[in-house]
Amino acid sequence: MERWVRALTPGEAFCHPWPLPDQASGVGLIEAARGSLGHWLRIERGRIAGYQIIAPTTWNFSPRDAAGVPGALEQALVGLPVGEGERVPLTVQHVVRSFDPCMVCTVH
Repeated sequence: MERWVRALTPGEAFCHPWPLPDQASGVGLIEAARGSLGHWLRIERGRIAGYQIIAPTTWNFSPRDAAGVPGALEQALVGLPVGEGERVPLTVQHVVRSFDPCMVCTVH
């Protein structure tokens, strides 16, 4: 990254415009640190007509579906033991972080 930063010249463009095709679509899917990540792009008449991102949090913390099935995190939290007097249960914190760790936690 240091090499990339040294390659930048203050005041100069760091990206260059590129003409968009008249019609196009694309999909990018990857397994990121927190789970599945998807990008969907549609171009019409040379302009971005639609851009959809579904991030890992969308999957992990999803609401109940049309059939009433809870999302993955909700299912994992149901029935967890909570210690008497715990205001913020440690077990809940562990489960939530196991599904969707912050980047700092991921690096560790």
